[in-house]
Amino acid sequence: MLIDTHLKSKVLNHLKTEYNMQTYTAQVADKLNNLLEKNYDAEKGYKTAAKNSSSNVLTDFFERKSNERERFGQVLKNEIKSFGELPNEDGSLKGTAHRTWMNVKAFLTPENDEAMLAEALRGEQAAIDEYNDVITSEINLPKSTNKILRNQRDEILKDTLNIRRLDDLQKHVS
Repeated sequence: MLIDTHLKSKVLNHLKTEYNMQTYTAQVADKLNNLLEKNYDAEKGYKTAAKNSSSNVLTDFFERKSNERERFGQVLKNEIKSFGELPNEDGSLKGTAHRTWMNVKAFLTPENDEAMLAEALRGEQAAIDEYNDVITSEINLPKSTNKILRNQRDEILKDTLNIRRLDDLQKHVS
């Protein structure tokens, strides 16, 4: 009887540990999938901005940012898969609606490039906040995941300075 109780206790502890691990990986994957979705939206948004820009410099910048976000997405997909979870395959409905608004705004606004830079800056600042929320969340991320997120966040942060410079340049050109 003592062996049965001891065996039951071991099995229950194993199941609890396995459940906690599954819950942990699902929580991490959920947070990473949220960032992945935002990167899909940003990638498509930058493609829209590149298409609507009247400046070659801004077109090149927006295309580079779109490619960067595509790369970020690939890294996040691989990280999600490493947790045994499935990555989301598309952006958000909100992002789609926002890109539609950007297209309408581009058609109606004469200072389109300045408006797109302002929107890019707003989006990058929101992305930095979202990355910080995941990095500092109550979930203790693996060091490798944390490093990936910090590197991506830092690249986004660096480009907020470039966006400000481009915005200043556009204001002087206009």
